[in-house]
Amino acid sequence: MLRNYFKIAWRNVRKHRVFSFINIFGLAVGMAAFWLITLYVTNELSYDRYNTKADRIYRVVQHGKWNGGQFDLVITAPPYAGALKNDFANVEEAVRIDAEGGGKITFGSKQVNEGSMLFTDAGFFKIFTHHFLYGNPESALTKPQSIVLTKTLAEAVFGNAGNAVGQNIDIDGTATAVTGVIADVPENTHFSFKALRSMPADFNGPWSNSFLYTYVLLKHAGDNKGIEASSGKFYNKYLKKDFSNVAFSMELQPVTSIHLHSNLGYELGANGNITYIYVFGITALLILVIAAINYVNLATARSSIRLKEIGVRRVIGSDRAQLMIMFFAESVLLAFIAMLMAAVIIQFALPYFNQLSGKSLVLLQFGKVTTVLLFAAFGLVVGLLSGAYPAFFLSGFGTISAMKGQLGNQISTILFRKSLVVFQFVVTVVMIVGSCIIYQQLRYAMTRDLGFNKEQTLTFHLSQSARPKIDALKQQLLQNRNIEAVGAAGNPIGNNNMGSRGFNTAPDGSETQDGILVQSLMVDEDLLPTLEVKMNKGRNFSKQITNDVNDALVINQTLADKMGWKDAVGRRVYIGKNDNGEPIRRTIIGVVKDFNTYSLQHKIMPMIMTMPSDVNDKDNLYVRIGKNNVNSSLDFIARTYRKFDIEDKPEFHFLDQNFAAQYQTEEKQGSILLIFTILAISIACLGLFGLVTFTAEQRVKEIGIRKVLGASVASIVRLLSADLIKLVVIATIIAIPMAWFAMNKWLQDFEYRINVSWWVFLLAGVVAALIALATISIQSIKAALANPAKSLKSE
Repeated sequence: MLRNYFKIAWRNVRKHRVFSFINIFGLAVGMAAFWLITLYVTNELSYDRYNTKADRIYRVVQHGKWNGGQFDLVITAPPYAGALKNDFANVEEAVRIDAEGGGKITFGSKQVNEGSMLFTDAGFFKIFTHHFLYGNPESALTKPQSIVLTKTLAEAVFGNAGNAVGQNIDIDGTATAVTGVIADVPENTHFSFKALRSMPADFNGPWSNSFLYTYVLLKHAGDNKGIEASSGKFYNKYLKKDFSNVAFSMELQPVTSIHLHSNLGYELGANGNITYIYVFGITALLILVIAAINYVNLATARSSIRLKEIGVRRVIGSDRAQLMIMFFAESVLLAFIAMLMAAVIIQFALPYFNQLSGKSLVLLQFGKVTTVLLFAAFGLVVGLLSGAYPAFFLSGFGTISAMKGQLGNQISTILFRKSLVVFQFVVTVVMIVGSCIIYQQLRYAMTRDLGFNKEQTLTFHLSQSARPKIDALKQQLLQNRNIEAVGAAGNPIGNNNMGSRGFNTAPDGSETQDGILVQSLMVDEDLLPTLEVKMNKGRNFSKQITNDVNDALVINQTLADKMGWKDAVGRRVYIGKNDNGEPIRRTIIGVVKDFNTYSLQHKIMPMIMTMPSDVNDKDNLYVRIGKNNVNSSLDFIARTYRKFDIEDKPEFHFLDQNFAAQYQTEEKQGSILLIFTILAISIACLGLFGLVTFTAEQRVKEIGIRKVLGASVASIVRLLSADLIKLVVIATIIAIPMAWFAMNKWLQDFEYRINVSWWVFLLAGVVAALIALATISIQSIKAALANPAKSLKSE
């Protein structure tokens, strides 16, 4: 019996090719979009779950609040790991990670510059799971000056990864033994690396200096709550001396939640955002629903031509259950055909989607057998859900009314169909508004005045050997007329990883323990002119005034405003203590106009700038070049630098690119949303096309009579499209407040953001209406231009 139902369903598919194609293609596109987003979401949710002990791995995070501010940091002081292991019996293992392990690897005549190397403790492989190709994980990092390479780096240095273990390499002058080679780090991790170097055995430091990442392996999942509850005791025992009057709390973050739920200071890598997972998950579901709505609308709209079939089946003994099974068989068959087409679409679209999203997703991500079973189950569920209403609706006609072709009172059915069309366009209008506002915000972020000249300004890291010769390097660079200015600083700006420190001066100038947290940047006398940062008051650092190195301080306007200083120049301030515990006091010589050192997601913080007291603190060079002959300028800088460091090649980073990189996540998400917005519109319009086509077929005689009586093509088009356009207008009115709420919530992630304009919502509604009108008009005009003689002869 079921086989016969599928035969009948296949005959209907072949008989009504246009409507079958609309349904199948719409469902296929919806399924493909849903599956692509599912692959993306599951990949995002899989981060760090490859670790076999993932449920017991936690990262230590510290939070602090006081009258002057707060900190939320993923970095900790060196003693944290040992203290946690000693004080808490449920800590099985603790390790530290220092991100400053990069350098130049030398092996014979081979040299490789690799910045992605980490220092870590010997217990690293007891916590994290990495597959060893060569070497012993138990002893790989137990000895000083040991290193474990990933397969890719081992091949880059030795040619063959199998030849690496037992060899000695040189890293910036330090002899290091290769003790292991592991498979490359999986992409779905919140921190990646190319090599792990053993932490020095006697490595330690004060509790006041946080710069490491601490991870612990607990004996039982959930033990973190007990440790967090002991934050007060931990603070009193170890931290109170250095951080008095701070409301301190320690958090242990599950490693599997870091990628999507953590966005704190000094993250090891660029994390995702759980909000986008919700947004994409809902988007995928809505696109699939839009596709299913097309099927429901066309199936119910075409009920009049199925009435006689239903009546005949009733006469020969079919009950309602059998009729429902027949209609379900039809919807499931269409869904399975759509699923096969969706698989082809996914395979074709994946390379482009991966390029857009920065992923390496594959169709068979869950395995061949699992994927086939999931596809089958997915097709079955979509088919049953799509066919549910048509099956209940069409099987409900009585025998006599069906044989007479009497549809009865269709008000509720028509209202239901119209509601579904409204729902489709509510979703599409909200997505159009979202895409527009995301584009506007990102454009604003790229073009906003950041308070300095980021155009044509590049920065690169100076090696240890080049720093003592920095003055001569600057002089030779300035001999090129296309190089406009050169300055040096301790950090590159725009990377969201600048250092900070306490500013322990009260507004009246007295020393206080309740200071505020300020950004700290070491700059030479040429940096501010190079960046074209404007002075609001006072002066810049001067090389001729020797006391500036040890005594002068330049602050930004935000710090002056926060302290309530109308005239900060000349004030003597206390900024903390040196390594010997002695107070550090400096004199403010200038106040600069505020400029952004972080992306626009972050508010401009109070900032202090000092001159480097040691030449090694000048480790980043800033160069502003002219707009002409950029490539020749870069070649000149590289050639000049080689005179001062014959081995290292500078890696140039333009400041505008540094800032742009901070919006890559938003840009990718915006592009993905735009693509799926276009898909949602396309599927919704496909449904409109089907409805107006069916309406034109049903009213073919009416159209013929109207044309004979003198109706114009325009009036026929209005007749067929007026009701549907009204539905799009209603959908726009409903969608506007929803879109406004959603996008205002998204904009809260940016400290500096656009004001949402009313015209964006109007534009979205007009665009949706125009697209819908164009879709409807294609078929309406075709119907209006048909020969009325043929229309009136048709039965």
